[in-house]
Order: sequence, then structure tokens, then C-alpha cells
Amino acid sequence: MPTDSIWSYARDLDHVRGEDLTGWSVVASDGTVGHVDRQAGHHGMAHLVVDTGVWVFGRSLLVPVGVVAAVDTVERKLTVSCTRGELKAAPRFRTDSETMDLTYLTAVGDYYRALPAPRRPAG
Repeated sequence: MPTDSIWSYARDLDHVRGEDLTGWSVVASDGTVGHVDRQAGHHGMAHLVVDTGVWVFGRSLLVPVGVVAAVDTVERKLTVSCTRGELKAAPRFRTDSETMDLTYLTAVGDYYRALPAPRRPAG
């Protein structure tokens, strides 16, 4: 299965490929989202499962790595190129088996691809 940019880290962030990001904070353009619970890459579709804690009533989110806009290795923080509302509106992640479900992953990729162009943080 061919991959596209939504399922791959941006070239300038490629240094995090293969790194264990479990526990790293995830921050949207408008605030904290949660932390990386686990990583997966089934069907060549690399993504993060993000535990949102109480922000979305304990719900987890599946986030393609292509929306990671910045990496702070000192703070162990990933900044994504979308808002908290855009993350919350993504196709709902319900079970771990969805990380292997090609139909679900395709829907997630389609959703994130349709968002406005990524807003890279300044600096």
C-alpha cells in the first residue's frame, strides 16, 4: 500500500521516525490535547493514538503522523497543525482493532487531508 504525506512525518521531522514517543505531550494550535499512548503503522499508515484524558471525556484520538508540525525533544512535546476542535471532530476512535482497519484508517486520512493547509508554528 503506498503512503502519502498524511501518513509520513514531514522531511524536517523525519528524525523522530522510529523513536518511541509514548508519553510525549501533544499540543494543538490552540492548546494541549493529551499524550501519546502508543504508535502504530499498519498498512503503511503511521499514526499516533493520543490519550486525551478528561478533555474529551477520556476518549482517545487516532492522529496520522503527517499532522505533526513540530517536535520539541527537550520538552518531549509534539505540536500538531490543527486545532483541538478539528481533532475532536475527526472520525471517532473506539477500539484498538481500528488501528489495523484499512477502511477506518482511510476515513481518518480523508478527514485530515480535507482540513485547511497545515499551519506550521513560527520559529
